[in-house]
Amino acid sequence: MPALVAERLPRLVRAIRCLAARGVEDEAVMLADELAGITAMVAEKFTNDKTADGIARAHFLTVGGVSLGLEHVLGHESDEAALEFLVEHGAEHAFQIGFRLVRELSQLPEDALLGEYDNDPVYLQRRLKELFSDLCSADPGQNWSGPERYAAQLVQRKQVQAVVFAANWLRRHHHNGPISDPDLNAEGVLAVAVIFAIEGGGRIVARTGQKEFERFVKGVRKSKPDFEAGWAQLLAKVPQQHQPVLAERIAQYRTHCTVIEKIGSRTAMKTLFAEFENYAGSELDADYS
Repeated sequence: MPALVAERLPRLVRAIRCLAARGVEDEAVMLADELAGITAMVAEKFTNDKTADGIARAHFLTVGGVSLGLEHVLGHESDEAALEFLVEHGAEHAFQIGFRLVRELSQLPEDALLGEYDNDPVYLQRRLKELFSDLCSADPGQNWSGPERYAAQLVQRKQVQAVVFAANWLRRHHHNGPISDPDLNAEGVLAVAVIFAIEGGGRIVARTGQKEFERFVKGVRKSKPDFEAGWAQLLAKVPQQHQPVLAERIAQYRTHCTVIEKIGSRTAMKTLFAEFENYAGSELDADYS
């Protein structure tokens, strides 16, 4: 037999079902009127208030937006509690809470590759509309997982943000002066810093070129430094809030970095630099080829 799927309708729908038990007609009329107003606003701003399809999509977004707000405020409280919230505070208030969650989420980075366009107002607005549609489109008659998907994206984007913040700190404290390039490969910055840290001395390297890489390799091969000591010196220079990100990358590179694995061997410099390019990406200066 197929596994039974537990019903998980949008929270707004479940709250409205509780209206029948209350028998207060004015509440139903006021709620319906308020939801119609929200749907009209969503259609005008986000879908298309001139077509039936646009209004239908706006209806789904209204259901999801209000439901996300209710889930955020009430958590595991009952559907009756959700209805009480709607009656006392209004559906628009719940919708604004849900929409604010989506807007704040859209302002967090999706990945660690950032450029000037990421702060462009037109791009930011498009990203908000896409995320709003993705998370809050809720068919009233179907199961909906918007709150779980929102929570998962929030965790993932905060992790990316932590990587970006750490990379920006490393850039500001680059040994040769701050790096102000608007394009950022945050993972590349961390890779450069962690790999160069094995040389020891606590020097922060957030970007480099081929000449400096060759000097670094020759120095490591000659002096055979204690890699762990070098990483400890790097961590000691980094503020506490960025240390978990650096510590995680150090743990990864300790066992899964081909540059660090091969640096003490007779691997040709050209081969080693090609490996390094895979880690540093766009955080490499093109000094010569």
